[in-house]
Amino acid sequence: MAAIDVLEHRLSGKPWSGSSERFSDVYDPNRGTARARVRLADESDVDEVVRVAVEAQREWAAWNPQRRARVLLRFLQLANQHHDELAALLSAEHGKTLPDARGDIQRGLEVIEFAAGAPHLLKGEYSTDAGGGIDVYSMRQPLGVVAAITPFNFPAMIPLWKLGPALACGNAVVLKPSERDPSVPIRIAELFDEAGLPPGVLTVLHGDKVAVDALLVHPDIQAVGFVGSTPIAQYVYATATAHGKRAQCFGGAKNHLIVMPDADLDQAADAISGAAFGSAGQRCMAVSVAVPVGEQTADALVAKLAERARNLTIGRSDSETADLGPLVGADAAQRVTAAIAAGAEEGAELVVDGRGITPPDGGEGGWFVGGTLFDRVTTDMSLYRDEIFGPVLSVVRAADYEQALRLPNENVYGNGVSIFTRDGDAARNFAARVNTGMVGVNVPIPVPIAYHTFGGWKASGFGDLNQHGPDSFKFYTRTKTVTSRWPSGIKDGASFVIPTMS
Repeated sequence: MAAIDVLEHRLSGKPWSGSSERFSDVYDPNRGTARARVRLADESDVDEVVRVAVEAQREWAAWNPQRRARVLLRFLQLANQHHDELAALLSAEHGKTLPDARGDIQRGLEVIEFAAGAPHLLKGEYSTDAGGGIDVYSMRQPLGVVAAITPFNFPAMIPLWKLGPALACGNAVVLKPSERDPSVPIRIAELFDEAGLPPGVLTVLHGDKVAVDALLVHPDIQAVGFVGSTPIAQYVYATATAHGKRAQCFGGAKNHLIVMPDADLDQAADAISGAAFGSAGQRCMAVSVAVPVGEQTADALVAKLAERARNLTIGRSDSETADLGPLVGADAAQRVTAAIAAGAEEGAELVVDGRGITPPDGGEGGWFVGGTLFDRVTTDMSLYRDEIFGPVLSVVRAADYEQALRLPNENVYGNGVSIFTRDGDAARNFAARVNTGMVGVNVPIPVPIAYHTFGGWKASGFGDLNQHGPDSFKFYTRTKTVTSRWPSGIKDGASFVIPTMS
């Protein structure tokens, strides 16, 4: 058998082996075979990269924001030049189709574009003559060294969402990407080095729970950003905050899409199909629950969804025309097929079964599951309760608008939700009353643009500041407020009361 490459950590602008001899396989999900091995860090590796980052951050923080922004702008140029290369790497390890991989990269680069506005976004506030001869002003300063622990399902977008604001604010970043698809984060770091980022400011450290736990308790890590499942998000948040760190941790989702009787059902069915089955359902913003209001609406919508699910083009991830490619791993495929079996056993109506799919363009041994549609799902079923993270769509019928609204409001997750309707009053009422962090109106995947904030509520998000947008600059900086008075020759004498500005 031919030797396969070993993917190393990246430290100070170079590949770095560290001290650990533990490895994990990186697979080609189209074939189910290993394409590389990635080295996994131990505690001593974490200590070393953080030590280097602490030293490098001092220099980086001393650069003015405009100079730091120029590095981000040069990175943007390089990333756009290598866009197709990055997409091919991403597709080969994750299983996304090439067009979807390009979208993954583009949504990340848009946050880099936003973060390049750091000279404006980091401006403080100033109040002159707040009291007699007293001025008060604030400044935003970087935290120091921060950790970014990012998921497999967006190996470009989520790291870039973390890196852009954190670096622009003057922090050093230890990026711990998913060990399932680490090549794109490595290449991103290489491009940052080429763009002029000082050595040690960005480290890519591969690892599993050993590395994560070491980062969470390390005294020189000041903040942790995490995206993954809800149980792990809760664990990361609790551990990081217990050790005095700032944390933003985003977890799972069960995103609902309500379809009102007045909606354009063809438009709704197209939107739901793309949002439910795109990226093989491996998106935290994927629609996993469709809620048609009224039996007539439900019957018509299910018929349209079934037609679309049966006609999906399933193919290798390097396809330009496939609607969806394989799942990321054998464990993912097993979990999704087990969820389909459980749904059928619990009494949901299996309208379209995506199991047993082999794409015509060659995918023997790959981890393919086709679009799967269930009707008449109820809230006590595992299909509804659990985050499946695969191309499985559940239809939960609602008798009226109020019942439809209660479903996402009472669900444990609160990531994203959408409504399809022609009624502006219904849409406005829904946006105001629904208990989720992101809302779409005739938009199936309401991921905010880069200069607004992304984040879920309830079990979908832990921490009070969200990803990208203005919140990210608040998260990655501390505010320092200065109250100053310059001597005028007047001696006030000692005062023993709390100072006031009157």
